[in-house]
Amino acid sequence: MSSEDRQPSEPATDGPEQLALIRETVRSAKVPKAKPRTWRGAALAKELPVARVVVNKGVLHLDQFFDYAVPEELDADAQPGVRVRVRFGAGAHRVRDGRREGGGLIDGFLIERRAESDYNGALAALAYVVSPEPVLSPEILSLARAVADRYAGSLADVLQLAVPPRNGRAEANPSPDPLPPPVAPAAGTWERYGRGPAFIESLAAGGAPRAVWTALPGAHWPEELARAVAATLASGRGALVVVPDGRRASRVDAALTALLGEGHHTLLTAESGPEKRYRQWLAVRRGSVRAVVGTRAAMFAPVRDLGLVVIWDDGDSSHSDDNAPFPHVREVLELRAGHDKCAFLLGSTACTVEAAQLVESGWAAPLVADRSQVRAVAPLVRTVGDQDLARDEAARAARLPSIAWQTVRDGLANGPVLVQVPRRGYVPRLACERCRTPARCRHCAGPLEAPAEHDLRCGWCGRGEPEWHCTECGAFRLRAQIVGARRTAEELGRAFPAVPVRTSGRDHILDTVPARPALVVSTPGAEPVPEGDGYAAALLLDGWAMLGRPDLRAGEEALRRWIGAASLVRPQSEGGTVVVVAEPTLRPVQALVRWDPVGHALRELAERAELGFPPVSRMAEVVGSASAVSAFVAGAELPAEAEVLGPVPLPEAPGRARRPGDAPPPSGRGQGPAGERLERALLRVPPGKGAALAAALKSAQVSRLARSTPAQIRIRVDPPSIG
Repeated sequence: MSSEDRQPSEPATDGPEQLALIRETVRSAKVPKAKPRTWRGAALAKELPVARVVVNKGVLHLDQFFDYAVPEELDADAQPGVRVRVRFGAGAHRVRDGRREGGGLIDGFLIERRAESDYNGALAALAYVVSPEPVLSPEILSLARAVADRYAGSLADVLQLAVPPRNGRAEANPSPDPLPPPVAPAAGTWERYGRGPAFIESLAAGGAPRAVWTALPGAHWPEELARAVAATLASGRGALVVVPDGRRASRVDAALTALLGEGHHTLLTAESGPEKRYRQWLAVRRGSVRAVVGTRAAMFAPVRDLGLVVIWDDGDSSHSDDNAPFPHVREVLELRAGHDKCAFLLGSTACTVEAAQLVESGWAAPLVADRSQVRAVAPLVRTVGDQDLARDEAARAARLPSIAWQTVRDGLANGPVLVQVPRRGYVPRLACERCRTPARCRHCAGPLEAPAEHDLRCGWCGRGEPEWHCTECGAFRLRAQIVGARRTAEELGRAFPAVPVRTSGRDHILDTVPARPALVVSTPGAEPVPEGDGYAAALLLDGWAMLGRPDLRAGEEALRRWIGAASLVRPQSEGGTVVVVAEPTLRPVQALVRWDPVGHALRELAERAELGFPPVSRMAEVVGSASAVSAFVAGAELPAEAEVLGPVPLPEAPGRARRPGDAPPPSGRGQGPAGERLERALLRVPPGKGAALAAALKSAQVSRLARSTPAQIRIRVDPPSIG
């Protein structure tokens, strides 16, 4: 076995650096440097007897290819792209009395077959070929390598995200024959956008336009995405659409089926189950299906002749993977658009700062409607600020101001009314009624909450707190900092007893609601789609809870959540009204009133450029114990332009809730496994230096692992939240 430090795209060097166990094998075996052969003397494949393999070992110091000999009996099946099993680990090549010592079997992918190896010693042989199905294409391998380099990760980690686990029954079933390309569709509602028809025509003609699309409010966006996919298929190419969750994937799936019929596309979501999902993935890889709609993992789908990649609602946190190296769908699809020279479409009813930067840099063109079109379909937005609440008798006596009650009453006469609440539960956060000091647990200092009426407990350790009193002023009465969805539904149910109240949140999400009068209380992102013309009205409560988060994206995220809910409301011409309880002078609130998400994103981008914040700059996060972070940053050969911010302690965050009596309480986000306080350093570089920063971080981490440094360090390039 030999190793190779260079990347696949780099030119050959003087020779690969060998692992210590390989050097030991050479000395003990005393094999003359000759053509490749195995330690067991097995007959090798007559042509291309060397297999280059990437092993499924996601540690950075093993982020390289390893050479294995191909036995003659595996010659036919050992083709590039197949899954293999190989001996790997200490003693994998040590031979004593004719027997191999140590070394366990590990999964890997065969990358290429070669006539000779750069290493002249004895090569270990492939143990066996798991399946002759070539699941790793050169295009996906190249993309995975680019993603690993961008995020300072290992190729093996990215391949685990890109290639789903094998299912033998799915592989045994043949995939259907591909259908002929459909006829190019008409532009349809794309005509509402200035450059919309031209974009669809370019896709149908085989072009590769790149666009950032700000969709108009309403429920038309799945049909519009379906027309873009159909136009791409009509050109003889494939298409890939990635959405945040299964509910929205189902909407696009239904729109494509209605437009094209069955067989032209497939749905890749976790809800399908492992066997069905792998069978659908194989149909895509084999070319039986040319279009894919799916959630985050589908960003690596091996679509043949890829002509269009689409991401919907790129600001949704579901698009950021929680597994190393933490890639974001938007960045991966940008890389795919560049590698495959295909079209790119980023769509949303809102607009992120990253999307605005793509337009400002000239990388993508804007697809927006003119103001007359926006005014024709947007609802009326009214605001309720602190001064309004202070003057409102109803607001002082109850939770909702008079304008909100009136809006609900008028809306229920014509259809369902949506109520968006920032938190689920009954009363998620509490404070002293007298001095407003946050109520905290006596055992772990976690925040107290009321998941149900007369049930006071800690949100971190789960212990009950029946005899709480304020440690600051001694008072015994509590007030709600944020009122949850269940409490809101209970209050509205008492106020409107003749109207059904439905709730939608993390525990139970509704897909749709009937067009009949009803109150629909939902947490952000869980709003069900109304049947018919849309909601008659919407209330957006506790706006300060979203705007007051200590996060760089607080304003952008609040506006995205609000617009997502308000987009489901009828136009103003049909009586649609939205009431947002937030200070009207704040920029996100004004952007909602004007329905101008693009303008808000552009102003945010200008401010971040002035302050040197992402996405104008590139940033990485290093998390670990105080000593480990300091040593890592000091030892890393960072670019000269790099700026180190911190390290500072990580803020506490709730862990897994436990019931009373459980011990010990879980660590928060700011604590390590041994209870030590974690710290974070932010590394910032100017535009154009992101690749150098990622390479420096990866090199420093490799050095730590080679020295077997015990302290753990977590690296995340482009963290979604930097506080």
